[in-house]
Amino acid sequence: MTFLYKADPLRGAQWAERFAQRAPQLPFRVWPDLGDPAAIRYLAAWSPGDLAETLPNLEVIFSVGAGVDQFDLTRVPQHVPVVRMIEPGIVEGMVEYVTEAVLAVHRDLFDYALQQQARVWQALPVRAAATRRVGVLGLGMLGTAVLERLKLFGFACAGWSRSPRLMDGVDCYATDASLDAFLARTDVLVCLLPLTDATRGLLSRRVFDALPDGASLIHVGRGPQLNTADLLEALTRGRLRNAVLDVSDPEPLPAGHPLWTQPRVRITPHIASATRPEGAVDAVLDNLRRHRNGEPMLGQIDRERGY
Repeated sequence: MTFLYKADPLRGAQWAERFAQRAPQLPFRVWPDLGDPAAIRYLAAWSPGDLAETLPNLEVIFSVGAGVDQFDLTRVPQHVPVVRMIEPGIVEGMVEYVTEAVLAVHRDLFDYALQQQARVWQALPVRAAATRRVGVLGLGMLGTAVLERLKLFGFACAGWSRSPRLMDGVDCYATDASLDAFLARTDVLVCLLPLTDATRGLLSRRVFDALPDGASLIHVGRGPQLNTADLLEALTRGRLRNAVLDVSDPEPLPAGHPLWTQPRVRITPHIASATRPEGAVDAVLDNLRRHRNGEPMLGQIDRERGY
């Protein structure tokens, strides 16, 4: 009974060390060192490729990230559960990133950066956080954690999800029928949706035109959710004022891409959050215990929904 890791080999070495400390009885291998394929029961991967089809006794696949959109689920046998990563480091990193981005928009740091380049010393009016309306697309683990933190600053917070949710101090919207109402009250839009057929290309002119004039976008979901041409057009005509993008399509963003030179776009290379090896291993070992005891595993996806 062996555990196989298939992702960044440097992180794999850290996982191996943690496994040796916490579960020395469980053999641990880092791909491509498979050993006996028939012995592998558990696989942790960013993208397993066709590996799941070649391991005859595989019992569980763990994603090393918070999402599974990079998986081709048609190549994972139906009887093998797929579990996304639920680990404190992912949540903490995303909360930090989005909070900083919202505050940068709120305190006009894009404008001050442009003034600095032009050697202009000019104070801009300061708005109270309660007058700035933040809306988060996606009320999963990350979206709810982000909103809980933003509430502490006094922002007027709202969230939108496919199915109804309730959060204290947050105006919750649900289903496509309420999307326009949610967008109309949102000055800073944060995308934390999983990538599915329904969310691919969602961030488009149709969404941008439903936002108030001069709204800002913080995109930390997945690159294919954004229609880049529509974003550039919205920025050019002033419909959107600022954009913070941690994801792009493709990744990495090509050197000649027009987003690089947009003065009101800030780009980071998909670093908003990442799993921490110690927390990730602990989360996986807890789920292995649950699996052995016949209990539901935390983060097990619904294949119909894709998350």
